[in-house]
Amino acid sequence: MIELEGVPELIDPVMVAAFEGWNDAGDAASTAVAHLDREWKGEVFAALDAEDYYDFQVNRPTVFLDNGVRKITWPTTRLSVVRVGGDKPRDLVLVRGIEPSMRWRSFCNELLAFAHELGVEMVVILGALLGDTPHTRPVPVSGVTSDPDLARTMDLEETRYEGPTGIVGILQEACTHAGVPAVSLWAAVPHYVSQPPNPKATLALLNRLEDLIGLRIPLGELPEDARAWQLGVDQLAAEDSEVAEYVQTLEEARDTAELPEASGEAIAREFERYLRRREPGAGPGPGPGVATEGGDSPFLRDPGSGRTRPPKPEQPGPEAVPGAESVPGATGENPPGEAPESGSPETEGPDGEGPENGGTPDGDPGK
Repeated sequence: MIELEGVPELIDPVMVAAFEGWNDAGDAASTAVAHLDREWKGEVFAALDAEDYYDFQVNRPTVFLDNGVRKITWPTTRLSVVRVGGDKPRDLVLVRGIEPSMRWRSFCNELLAFAHELGVEMVVILGALLGDTPHTRPVPVSGVTSDPDLARTMDLEETRYEGPTGIVGILQEACTHAGVPAVSLWAAVPHYVSQPPNPKATLALLNRLEDLIGLRIPLGELPEDARAWQLGVDQLAAEDSEVAEYVQTLEEARDTAELPEASGEAIAREFERYLRRREPGAGPGPGPGVATEGGDSPFLRDPGSGRTRPPKPEQPGPEAVPGAESVPGATGENPPGEAPESGSPETEGPDGEGPENGGTPDGDPGK
């Protein structure tokens, strides 16, 4: 483990984590953490040893030129800290990496050791999965936890999922056993347009995170990117009558299922978010990062970090990862936090691959 020398005492820190790979449909979750890191100018202070957790034939290192000098970026998981300014400043510990190939228990224990040393109060893990949801409707985001008290106090679902899982589910359970409050936020990405990026799903995750931890997150160009993404998918769907008909079927099923959701409480929640963004003084706003650019960093630097995006594992197909918010009349499995219904058909990943190769034989929603 890398020592945390030079890291200042943090204010009410929350750890926000996302991992590329099986639990990151459309790159929505990892892009959300990358957005936070970029907007608040996070500075990497630690990285896990790539040799301990990654199979380099699965996640290969990349070579790049830096002023004519060849360097290598190794696939790993890095941690950074940002301070969010405002009337009530607080710190975020951002964890971004790739789902490890091996030694998952040791991987989670190392992250929890960092959380303990930094005084983290809560861990929020972001994930995204492929689902039977139309691209024309708001992205469903499920908030789940293994802690009954946390589920009750924060209006979350208590997870009851049974089946294969990914690093998101393992880390959440590790937090629970360690006594660290942990929440997973899952965005459902339309399976018929699963190619990354998906700025609409990223935006939905950030909006839900904003509500969960009570921070105002600068969204930058994400809202415009999300609108452009939806218009692009609209045009593609309009060119194929079968796709257009399928999207209409999903819309009807979704609208029917969500009629009870159009409640006063839901409307009030959206109106409160609108007011927070409209009033300049309402709630904490973006502030400078803890570490400054161009000066001496108070954190240990990761000498192997070339800031080059490593190659991504192959995304599972729609039949491999079921919907997060299955609706009547649509195919798919159960949302995160719910046990599969009896008699649900088993599915296989692309070419019969198992979870270790990007597929999931039993329809795991990534929990």
